[in-house]
Amino acid sequence: MRRIIMVLGVIVIVLLAGFAGFLGFISITDYRPKDVIRVAVDNPQGEVIPVGREITITSFNTGYCGLDKHADFFMDGGTMSRAVSREQTSANIDRISSFLMGQDSDIYLLQEVDRKSRRSYGTDQYRRFCADLAGYNSSFATNYKVAWVPVPLADPHGNVYSGIATLSRYRVDGAARYSLPGEFTWPMRLFELDRCMMESRLPTGDGRQLVIANVHLSAFDKGGFIRTQQLAFLKEYAARELESGNYVVIGGDWNHLLSSDPEAKKAEYGESWPFWLQVLPDDFVIDGFRWAVDETTPSCRTLDKPYVPGENIEVNIDGFLVSPGVEVVHVHGHDLGFENSDHNPVTVCVRFGEEVPGQD
Repeated sequence: MRRIIMVLGVIVIVLLAGFAGFLGFISITDYRPKDVIRVAVDNPQGEVIPVGREITITSFNTGYCGLDKHADFFMDGGTMSRAVSREQTSANIDRISSFLMGQDSDIYLLQEVDRKSRRSYGTDQYRRFCADLAGYNSSFATNYKVAWVPVPLADPHGNVYSGIATLSRYRVDGAARYSLPGEFTWPMRLFELDRCMMESRLPTGDGRQLVIANVHLSAFDKGGFIRTQQLAFLKEYAARELESGNYVVIGGDWNHLLSSDPEAKKAEYGESWPFWLQVLPDDFVIDGFRWAVDETTPSCRTLDKPYVPGENIEVNIDGFLVSPGVEVVHVHGHDLGFENSDHNPVTVCVRFGEEVPGQD
């Protein structure tokens, strides 16, 4: 009996030492970016945006080209930790890239774009999108870089290198990555995304700048406390840029319900309300700013199971917040049936030239 206890004790010590060593390795390799980092603008080209011209901006969370209609996700109540297969991942990349080229938008805001991750079979999706959209400036900001995510144990998420990307056919004078506030407690934060906003500054014909902010807010923070901090950051940022006399468009995946009547949506979803979905707080108001959201076309579906129309909850969490001086001509959600991502893209058409506060 003593020998059995000693063997069990040794096994426990070895396991604890191994786990401690693993946490030490993850801590040492943890991606901890500065608050603000200048981001390279690849393939620089393009003209200044003429005042009065209509331009289109498309936001698309590509779901790392792995969360297609066949997939669920372990963090959302499902079981899967990676794309269905390498072949399906390649098909998703092909079809998403084909959509982007066919849409022919002036600016693209993309989220969950993998560079080299186990979950998407090592594909460099940013390089592929840039190659297919060769006439665009492009910038990439890392928001998820972990040496190894060990869950779920049966089929770990594994190594992740991913981020957000902005592509523009108009000239970009500078781009920067801004770390968003709020983080999970240790050691959970070692395996979570380092959420960020990527800013792109585009000159316009009246001497001002169009400031485009590509965002992907937190999703699984219980109670939305981290998201509240992130919204406060965006509110201050947007007001500051407006005061400087710039046009401002903030677009992407807000991970908040974007609805003109959230109470009606709460009643509609009832007990099936997704546990991760937050409603925008009442105090998230910026003078003069307005939303551009297509409420007729859901932009996201739940991932507790593969997609079956009428069974998954479908919500609007993707859209744009635009400043005074930016006229929203129209906004359109693209119903792609969640074929190749758990999100549908959203396109807004805007025009610049109205008077902007802060400018004489």
